[in-house]
Amino acid sequence: MRAASSSASSSSSVAPRLSGAFHRLAWSNLCAQSAEQISLAAAPLVAVFALGANARDTGLLQTAQTLPFLLLSMPLGVWADRRSRRVLMTLAESVRVCAMLGVLLLVLTHGLNLPLLAALGFVAATGTVAYNVAAPALVPSLVPREAYARANGRLELARSVAYSAGPALGGLLVGWIGAGWAYGGAAALSALAVVLLAGLREPPRAVAPRRHFMLELRDGTRFVLHDPLLLPMLATAVFFNLGFFILQAVYVPYAVHRLGLSASAVGVTLGAYGVGMVCGALAAPAIARAVTFGRLLVIGPSFGLLASLVMVATLVAPSFWLALASFFLLGAGPILWVVGSTTLRQAITPERMIGRVSALISTATYGARPVGALLGAALSARWSVDVCLVAAAIAFLVQALIIFMSPAARLVGIPEQCAEERGVVC
Repeated sequence: MRAASSSASSSSSVAPRLSGAFHRLAWSNLCAQSAEQISLAAAPLVAVFALGANARDTGLLQTAQTLPFLLLSMPLGVWADRRSRRVLMTLAESVRVCAMLGVLLLVLTHGLNLPLLAALGFVAATGTVAYNVAAPALVPSLVPREAYARANGRLELARSVAYSAGPALGGLLVGWIGAGWAYGGAAALSALAVVLLAGLREPPRAVAPRRHFMLELRDGTRFVLHDPLLLPMLATAVFFNLGFFILQAVYVPYAVHRLGLSASAVGVTLGAYGVGMVCGALAAPAIARAVTFGRLLVIGPSFGLLASLVMVATLVAPSFWLALASFFLLGAGPILWVVGSTTLRQAITPERMIGRVSALISTATYGARPVGALLGAALSARWSVDVCLVAAAIAFLVQALIIFMSPAARLVGIPEQCAEERGVVC
């Protein structure tokens, strides 16, 4: 497979300038991701400490908070290709603001329970899905092609900061002040994201002929499933998320009852995931220069496997530091995967269907999250949390094997040929 040569990218010593519209998107992304991480970290902590939830309960809570990715990604992806992506993202964040304010109100009135927490988590995640589907599709209209990797790296760095500070801040707020402050802070950050998006100017794009909804879904699905690069990327991401959310489903009660951690300490270990992402994002440019594009893609899955083995080690050596190291590794490597896989998808996907393709990948990968969370709940109820950690490690092993055996791992650079030249039907 022919890969892009480096001569084109090195012909100019000056990197393309990112537009003011993109910077608005980046700041909005930081606020939105921070709001999401604070609320996601607060939910299981509130469930365990305030509502007496066990591992099965937190697994079901995680399922509710991730189910919209499975159910709504594809319909929202078609919307992102048909209508304004900025408007979709603005509405999505507004929905999340309402959901977080709803939790805050229930906390203040002492009316919160597990079903209501799960229901409002589902609503908030609906906003997250729409934002995450539309944002990657909006990037190519705001920056030139040669700046895709740089722009994606900037967005992922913002996400890394959110993943670093959000869980730790959520844990500290719940542990020190109370759940209401955590959800109030999340709502304020989402509201700020709405304001930033409202001022973003989205360039007009050609109006594609309106076709039947199912035909558009079929075209996006066919494109991904017949592409020799995108299909293994999709499968790798599915198993990564499956393993990650088996772990996430049971980690908080496991950390509290088996590792003996407080709410603040749990938040710190979860925050190590974001610290790892920040470190990985900062190191990404140097790593990308030192290795081929294919090798860059295998780093994340390799780190994921190592992280799962470190977490399994806590079964025989319970330790705050091992849990911290596990989440750090989960963030440090996969951030390189996200930047690389997103850049590859944007480079080889026709602009007219990038929303659908992003949505399909989001459906499959993020849709694996409720499956993983539900599996974690079932395994912990039927056997034990120990079995959940081993099952997560097996899923991480599978995702590492898939990417190592794929043609994507052998890429020298980013493919520059269009899909038709690679024999893929658009």
